[in-house]
Amino acid sequence: MNVTLQNLVKDYGNFRALNGVNLQIGGGMFGLLGPNGAGKTTLMRILTTLIPPTSGSVQIGPYDLTREPGEIRQILGYMPQDFGFYRGLNAHELLDYIGAMKNIPRKERVKQIETVLNEVNLTGVAKRRVGGYSGGMRQRLGIAQALLGDPKLVIVDEPTAGLDPEERIRFRNLLTRLSGDRTVLLSTHIVGDIEASCAQVAVLNQGQLIFFGTPEALTARAEGRVWELEIAQREWETIENRYRIIASRSTPRGLVVRLISPENPEGRGSQIAPGLEDGYMAVMSAVSATVEKPEAQYA
Repeated sequence: MNVTLQNLVKDYGNFRALNGVNLQIGGGMFGLLGPNGAGKTTLMRILTTLIPPTSGSVQIGPYDLTREPGEIRQILGYMPQDFGFYRGLNAHELLDYIGAMKNIPRKERVKQIETVLNEVNLTGVAKRRVGGYSGGMRQRLGIAQALLGDPKLVIVDEPTAGLDPEERIRFRNLLTRLSGDRTVLLSTHIVGDIEASCAQVAVLNQGQLIFFGTPEALTARAEGRVWELEIAQREWETIENRYRIIASRSTPRGLVVRLISPENPEGRGSQIAPGLEDGYMAVMSAVSATVEKPEAQYA
């Protein structure tokens, strides 16, 4: 399911949340990265027809978002960042209610509920009240409701926020498996979620698209610019003011910091190979960002 955004703008009064976004999303897992306030949730809400754009166009498959929102809702599954469940219902009852809201016929609804519960590995706890579910189980139930109706486009907004590392890995693997025959758009500020699962990635910052391409191409943005530097504790404030520090760790002699710099920091750094987080930080810290074109179109 192809999604095409052309010069997409969204204004809230005098505040511009999205500023001329152009983006092509194809099949499989697509990652949308950016800090809090970058415009990711606004973009998700536009794609799910919850709010209209101020200007520009969105094409989802054969449908125009402005003229055919009803048709788009029929092929769409959505897991918002913040959602609530009726805690007194069990998973079967809750999914039956949501399936009815989606106008899925009763007989078909029963069949689909069994299928999606199995997909997200909740069949064994389907009769338990959802108020007693763990955070990871609730997230999986959120995906289950998004899958009702067999959508061709599934949008998930910050799905792993608040999950422990084991649940996060399990949830990422679930999304990857589900993306085999549909488009899954994953919006997050957690770089590891993108690195582990997405073939294409876009980066938003302050409503503007500042990168569009593969994770490998994003990583390459930091090539030759990532260093490790051993410093004394008393040097921390000076180094922090001069460079973008990615990580730090204590040693018996002081600190070892990982940082981004176009030149050898303090003339005594050791250059190291970049990772995706380094590429992301390099793009975010660039003075004048430019849009990276994708290496290849894909369907």
